[in-house]
Amino acid sequence: MEFISHFIGGEHIAGDRRLEVTNPSTGQVVREVADADATTVEKAIAAAKAAYPAWRDTPPAKRAQVMYRFKQLLEQHADRLVQLISEEHGKTVEDALGELKRGIENVEYACGVPELLKGEYSHNVGPAIDAWSNFQPLGVVAGITPFNFPAMVPLWMYPMAIACGNTFILKPSEKDPTSSLAIAELLEEAGAPSGVINVVHGGREAVETLLDAPDVKALSFVGSTPIAETIYSRGCTNGKRVQALGGAKNHAVVLPDADIDNAANTLMGAAYGSCGERCMAISVAVCVGDETADRLIESLKPKIAELKIGPGTDKGLDMGPLVTSEHRDKVLGYIDDGVAAGADLVSDGRGHKVRGYEDGFFVGGCLFDRVTPDMRIYREEIFGPVLCVVRVSSLDAAIDLINAHEYGNGTCLFTRDGEAARRFADSIEVGMVGINVPLPVPVAYHSFGGWKRSLFGDLHAYGPDAVRFYTRRKAVSQRWPSPYETTQAEFHFPSGGQ
Repeated sequence: MEFISHFIGGEHIAGDRRLEVTNPSTGQVVREVADADATTVEKAIAAAKAAYPAWRDTPPAKRAQVMYRFKQLLEQHADRLVQLISEEHGKTVEDALGELKRGIENVEYACGVPELLKGEYSHNVGPAIDAWSNFQPLGVVAGITPFNFPAMVPLWMYPMAIACGNTFILKPSEKDPTSSLAIAELLEEAGAPSGVINVVHGGREAVETLLDAPDVKALSFVGSTPIAETIYSRGCTNGKRVQALGGAKNHAVVLPDADIDNAANTLMGAAYGSCGERCMAISVAVCVGDETADRLIESLKPKIAELKIGPGTDKGLDMGPLVTSEHRDKVLGYIDDGVAAGADLVSDGRGHKVRGYEDGFFVGGCLFDRVTPDMRIYREEIFGPVLCVVRVSSLDAAIDLINAHEYGNGTCLFTRDGEAARRFADSIEVGMVGINVPLPVPVAYHSFGGWKRSLFGDLHAYGPDAVRFYTRRKAVSQRWPSPYETTQAEFHFPSGGQ
C-alpha cells in the first residue's frame, strides 16, 4: 500500500506511527499516512529555523522567481493533482480543478511580492532627518488546513508567507494529505531551498506541538469554530500571531422580484457543490414572502432529483460522496433531527446508493422547508448537502435574522432592486457579501474572512492582509549630521518639523 511520508528539510521521513487514508467513493483504504509525534514536529521546526536566515536575506525578486516557477509546475501537474484531490476527498474532478485554479491565483499574487513589500519613505521629516518603514518576515510560521480544500487552503497560506521571507510548516488534514504533500514538493522543485517548506502529517499531538513551540512565530488555521477558538486562545497565550478561520452558516436572501429560476440554478451549486463541504456553501435560503418560498422550492425540487451523484474521479458529475463514514453519519443525524423538530423534508437524500459503489459515503441532496431559527439544523453548521428554507415577511426581517446568528462568514441577496441591494450590503453583519453572486469568495488580490465567530484574529486570509499577517513593520528615522554641526541637548519631546 502506498505510504505518504512527512517532508522535512527536503527529505521524506516515515516515522513509526501511521493513519489510514480512505477513498470515500469506495469506502476502501487506499493509502497510509505518517502520524507525527512531538519529536517529528520539532525536527520540522528545526529545519525551518535553520533555513530561515538565508531565505530571509534572499532578495524578494529572487523569491518571486521561485513563485513564478511554482505556478508553472502547478499548471503542468494539474491533472495528477486533481485526481489525487478527487480520490481522497470525493469532490468531482471539475470541482477539484476549480479549487486548484483558485489556489494558483494566490501563487500569482505572491509573484508580486517585491511590490507588496515596498515600504514608505519621507524626506526631511525633521532637520536633515529622513524616515522610512519596511516589512520584515517573522521567522518560522505554520499552517493547519482542513480536509475540504487540500490544495486551495494551503495555497492561501504558504506562497505569501514564503514569498515574504518566512519559512513554513504545513500540517494538512490527515484525511486527504497526498495532494498537499505533492504540491509542497513542487515548490521545492521550483527552487525553494530545503527547509523553506516542510510538511508534517498527524492529529492533535502535531497541532499542540506547533501551538506550544516558541520558535513558531505565527500560525494560520482553517476549520470548525470550537477548534478555531481553542487554537486562537492557546496560540495567543503562547505569544504567537494567530489567525483562525472557523465555521459558517451562510444565508441567501431571495426577494420577490428576484429571477427565481436563476436563483435556484445558482443555489444548486452553492448548496450542493462539493457535497456542501465548503465554509462558503449556502445552507439557508431566506425567502421574503410565502409565494417566493413556494416558487423557489418548486424550481429546486426537480433539480435536486436530477443531481448526478457518483465517484468524484468520474467526469460529468454534480456531486460526489462525503469525506468519511463518520462525517456522513453526522450529516444524517442532522437530517433526522430536522425531521423530528418539525421541518418539512421536501427532498430526502438519505439512503442514496450509487451502483457499483455501495460502500461509498454518499448522501443525496436534501431540502428542508419551514425551518425556524430555534431548530438545530438552522443554528449549527451541517457541512453536508442540506439546504434549509426559512420564510420571513420582509427584507428587514431577513437582515435581522442573519445578524442575530453567531456566524458571519458569507451571505448573498437575489434581487433586481438596486436600493434593496445597497441597503442589504450596508446593513448586514457578515464579512463577505454577494449581490446575485451566491459564493462571494474574494479573488486573490482581495482578502478572505468572516465576522463574529467565523474568524478569530485581526486580519483576513490571503491578499493584502496576508502581507501584514506574515510580516512586521519596522520604522527607521535617520540623520547624518554635518561634521561642522554641534548638536545641542534637547529636553522636550520633538515634534514634526523641529
